[in-house]
Amino acid sequence: RGISSDQRPKRPLTAYFRFLKENRSAFREKNPEASNVELVKKLAGAWKVLPASQKQVYEEAKKADWQRYGEELAKYKAQLTPAQAAALKEERRKQLAKRRSIRAKRELTMLGKPKRPRNSLNIFVSENFQESEGVSAVAKLKKLFDAWQKMSTSQKQPYLQLAEDDKIRYENEMKSWEAKMVELGREDLVRSKKKRLRKKPAETAKQAETARASLGTKAKLKLKKPEE
Repeated sequence: RGISSDQRPKRPLTAYFRFLKENRSAFREKNPEASNVELVKKLAGAWKVLPASQKQVYEEAKKADWQRYGEELAKYKAQLTPAQAAALKEERRKQLAKRRSIRAKRELTMLGKPKRPRNSLNIFVSENFQESEGVSAVAKLKKLFDAWQKMSTSQKQPYLQLAEDDKIRYENEMKSWEAKMVELGREDLVRSKKKRLRKKPAETAKQAETARASLGTKAKLKLKKPEE
């Protein structure tokens, strides 16, 4: 209580990011029409050709910052109780997990992973959202959800069919995408082996039949036991 990870000393910038921070404004003035991406590319190019003697200035500043950071971090940790330290460790774990998740999603988007299929309600909402009444997005969604709840099965059928079609689209696209990922050596992005190695329906049916026969035999034995 009273301690937050926001109070933790900030890690120092690397030499390269210190260079970006100090020179971004000057590069912006020289290239007012450049987009942020183009500006970063220009800064990266400038860093690449920067003489070693000038890069050393940024490296020395980084070393000094790391020494200060180490002292401040030790002081920060010294004031924590064991409970606070444990709570902050858990908070830090969740933050890192969230960042990893964001990076993973960004990577999948760059690799062109197919979009997941939409369900029937999603399709209904997306097709009727603009015309829906309501002063806010939340109000519109509530109105559409209420309307969906009152619809009959026959009225929902077109959306249910579209959802089924989208499932087929997704599975077909995923098969092609996963084959491409295997070619690229990214088997880690392919769906779990459990899904790929599911037992064949015939095998599953045979095992179910065997299980039912076994249960039937046990039931018969239980019925005979009182007579004995």
